Order: sequence, then structure tokens, then C-alpha cells
Amino acid sequence: MLFAPPSPPLRLDPEREVVIGRSRACELTLQAGQASRRHAAVRFDDDHFRVRDLGSTNGTFVNGESLASERVLQPGDRIEIGETVVTFCQVDEAMEDAMHDPGEGETILMVRPRLGTQEALRGNFEQIPSFAVLQILEMGSQTGLLSVESADGSSSIWLEKGRLIHAETSKSEGFDAAAEILQNTSGRFLFEPGREVANRTIDASVTEVILEATRLMDEAASRNGC
Repeated sequence: MLFAPPSPPLRLDPEREVVIGRSRACELTLQAGQASRRHAAVRFDDDHFRVRDLGSTNGTFVNGESLASERVLQPGDRIEIGETVVTFCQVDEAMEDAMHDPGEGETILMVRPRLGTQEALRGNFEQIPSFAVLQILEMGSQTGLLSVESADGSSSIWLEKGRLIHAETSKSEGFDAAAEILQNTSGRFLFEPGREVANRTIDASVTEVILEATRLMDEAASRNGC
């Protein structure tokens, strides 16, 4: 799958090439001034998804490196087109189930242990970013608890039918805490379906929190001179 929030995730079809660019005719359309109309393409060949530049004006980068030729994508790779980042994630069957659209993908990012009569999802943000996890849970209208362990400590987000209803970190709670969690680029997560919370401090969509987290990250980058 390709993730370019706040746009919905795009499922990749091994039988079909996906073109990324500014044109509305592209399978993944970017609202980016530095993107060409047909900027880059992702296709499946020889058991791998691969990305190539389509002769764009400003070039395509993967994890900060200029794309000189076709490159095999690895889970967590960041395709950089102008100011837009498109993240490649290989989603396993457990996450497919969370989206109410079962698939046949390989189980490479997450394991699905049994917790009593319920199933949990776990993984790490290096391979599937926090915003991607929440977008999948939102698409599946999931209810439960997303717990995060990172260098900053433990934090939690509760969802109800895909909407965020409460979040806690060591520094804050509510909407600010959710935006803080979405800025995590490393750490491990565990989603336990069906977990409820008595304290409700938010009523927001995942997209609203993603936009706020992105704004905060942009501000931090500006302060650091990036």
C-alpha cells in the first residue's frame, strides 16, 4: 500500500502499474507544486514492487537518495516527490482484516497473537508509520486501544468506530497528545480491539490529527533550519 496523508491509502495491485503525479489521471494524485504531471511509477515485477522516475522535472528521491534508476521498494521506504512523502508499506493479513477487506499479503510487518477471544495487532513504526496504522484503523471503523512504546515513553490512543476519542502521553492528553503520538517515527505499537475508555477528551477524525501533527513537524523543521 502507498500512504500519502491526508489522502486515503492506496492499495497496490500486482497486475497494474500505479502512476504518481499532479495529473488527475494518475492513480495517486498529489497536490504538490514540485510534482510533474506524471512524476513516478510503482509496478510489481519479479516478486517485488519497484519505483522509477518518469523523467520528472525535479526528480524522485527514496529515503533522501536521488532515484537514478528503478529501485526495489522495502517496507517503510519513503518516496519523496517535492514536498510530498509517499510511504510504501507491505500490510499483512491482520491489518487487511482491520480494514474489512481481507487480502492475501504476506505477514511481514506484524504478528497477530491471540489475546483471549480477541486478536491484537502489533508492529513497529519504522516499517509502518503511525499515521498509516491509524488510517487503516479508521478505514475499518475499528474500536479499541492503540498503545505505543517509544524513546519518549508510553502513550495511548483510544478509537471508537474509527474516530479518536481519547489520547494520553507523559506530557499531555486529548487532541495535543494524539498529535504528539503521530509525530513518532520509531517505537512499537499494539492495537487491542474492543478496549473502551471512560475518559473522552477528543472527537476527531484521523485526518484532523494528521494535519495538526504535520503542521507541528513543519514548524519544528523550520526552527531547526531544515
